[in-house]
Amino acid sequence: MKQILITGGNGQLGSELRALQDAYPAFSFKFTDVEDLDITSPAALAAEMDTFAPDYVINCAAYTAVDRAEGDMDIATLINATAPRYLAEAAQQRGATLIHISTDYVFDGTAHRPYTEEVPTSPDSAYGSTKLEGERHVLESCKHCIVIRTSWLYSAYGNNFVKTMKRLGMERDELGVIYDQVGTPTYAGDLAKAILDILLILESGRVEQAYGIYHYSNEGVCSWYDFAVEIFRRESINCKVKPIETKDYPTDAKRPHYSVLNKGKIKSTFGLEIPHWAESLQVCLDALKGAR
Repeated sequence: MKQILITGGNGQLGSELRALQDAYPAFSFKFTDVEDLDITSPAALAAEMDTFAPDYVINCAAYTAVDRAEGDMDIATLINATAPRYLAEAAQQRGATLIHISTDYVFDGTAHRPYTEEVPTSPDSAYGSTKLEGERHVLESCKHCIVIRTSWLYSAYGNNFVKTMKRLGMERDELGVIYDQVGTPTYAGDLAKAILDILLILESGRVEQAYGIYHYSNEGVCSWYDFAVEIFRRESINCKVKPIETKDYPTDAKRPHYSVLNKGKIKSTFGLEIPHWAESLQVCLDALKGAR
């Protein structure tokens, strides 16, 4: 049985991986988070890797406070860039495969067509810059690695846009939501399944030269405004959604105006079928109802 070590195990993606573990009996999982494993310590990583001896490492840990990162660059760099390098080096030394999660924020959002993996990166925020640095460290330090960029992640776990909109929609009669930032929501449960399916494919040996950068989000395109409207419609929340521009909602960090990801490479390489974002939104909303 192959062993998988997961960092950031209490976050959205880590929690979705935990929920799926029984459906993948070919793997033995170990979930860690900051209280269990200090990924910023090479010594702690070496001890964990030598003890558990994982065949695969899935790095879900990240500093994701996008606005706070603008004034907290040192910590963001440590978690988003330095720690992935340590993980990559530890995986390389022990012959493990590393799956590292990155972000659409490595792009500046000035494009008008979905970003492929070959488009030059140009982050416009501290968060995006540190995540891009982490990508580069991983690719340079670990021969057997896959970097997956994703966007607008949400789930039934943790804090995210879907849960925030549900709460605010119940509290207010009207809500302003940005309409001039366009991308694709990604249900973390779908991404978790895609990652584990990819590991099964790697185990089968059916795919050669599978390592490198991939993009994954759900299918379809929307704005944050569209996303909020659909949440309220499906939940029958009687709150008026008012479309506003980015300039009307200033933030410390600059967000990409357009961050739709082209998923052609990951679909063709691994034969993945990716659900539409609205379909997966309903899955998440149903999961939230079941969690009550």
